[in-house]
Amino acid sequence: MSVGGEVSGGFAVAMAPRSRVPLWLLAVLTFTGTLAMHIFVPALPIAAADLGATPAAMQMTISLYILGLAFGQLVYGPLADRFGRRSVLMVGLTIYSAASLAAALAPGATSLIALRLLQALGGCAGLVLARAIVRDTAAPSEAARRLALMNLMVTLGPGLAPIVGSFLATELGWRSIFLLLCLLGITNLTLTWRLLPETRQATAGGGAGVARNYLRLLKSPAFLGYALGGGCATTSLYGFVAAVPFILVEQLHRPTYEVGVSLAILILGVWVGSAVASHLITRLPIGRLLVGANALSVVAAAVLLVAALSGHLSLALTIGPMFVFTLGAGTASPAALTQAISVNPHVVGSASGLYGAAQMAVGALCTSLVSIGSDHALSAALVLTAAGLIAQLSFWIALRRRPAEDPDKP
Repeated sequence: MSVGGEVSGGFAVAMAPRSRVPLWLLAVLTFTGTLAMHIFVPALPIAAADLGATPAAMQMTISLYILGLAFGQLVYGPLADRFGRRSVLMVGLTIYSAASLAAALAPGATSLIALRLLQALGGCAGLVLARAIVRDTAAPSEAARRLALMNLMVTLGPGLAPIVGSFLATELGWRSIFLLLCLLGITNLTLTWRLLPETRQATAGGGAGVARNYLRLLKSPAFLGYALGGGCATTSLYGFVAAVPFILVEQLHRPTYEVGVSLAILILGVWVGSAVASHLITRLPIGRLLVGANALSVVAAAVLLVAALSGHLSLALTIGPMFVFTLGAGTASPAALTQAISVNPHVVGSASGLYGAAQMAVGALCTSLVSIGSDHALSAALVLTAAGLIAQLSFWIALRRRPAEDPDKP
């Protein structure tokens, strides 16, 4: 793909020089959407007491945020292919900022739930378009390396968010969290306006074109393999995250504070995996790196499964294998994403959105499955092992079908 741009199949792709797109800005745009998902969790009891709401109602502010992230990614991808990245991103950031400010002033739980959904619909613009912009401005191998570096920055979000959220809610009240998010949204909007060039020209077409783009991707065994495999290899981890408090506290009788420490260790594993990917991505074929990293996760999940089945479960045999699992997931993540959005370079935005939605769907499914049964460790190990095996099969199918589908192949 040339830097100057190309025209093929009725789609015009214009690319900005890589040096004009700051990677740190793309990381901040991605970080913003994920930060808002995690930062409010510690404040749920405080907000519930202040608004006179039930815990179930406040939990809706989290579950609907995840739903908004999934649905919004399906919308922003094709919109960005149709109207360009920069303008669509700025609209999303405006929605995010306005919803955050309104949430800080919410009079009740119902309005807060609705505003959290709106906030997610704005915040997910950065998730989709940052990935698309990286692919717009780099060849596949370089894009994978840049995505891995971006993951290194973004991974800080889930680790810092609960700490920041807890401090703000305790010292300044839960509404201060949304004021901070509003300020972050306005800052991102300003930075985007000043620093981010357009990396994709607007193209002709309407709803029919959007439908064709998605249909083209859904008919592609290569894209479906990377999307399903990517979700199973990465966001299946959500299932273990949901189960870890019960595994540690109820099954292993560990103190509650070790849950936070354990989650921090898992985040460290993702971070190390992203660092490994950024180092190896230019030294190994992306497909080999992808399959190898996921195989590491499968082995780790199998070790956890054996420990749960044999009755030898311990803190070390729980967190140790899961650290290895997250290391594999962090390494596989940028490779799977790069392969998925490179299947058809002319619908990168749509591919990015569909890939992101698939990840959220797999994560939600794994979280639901882990809740089945009273042995939380066994349920989590079974789900992770099955997800890893499905990912391995999906990647194998995608890698076999990819050459025949390459639209740039002579």
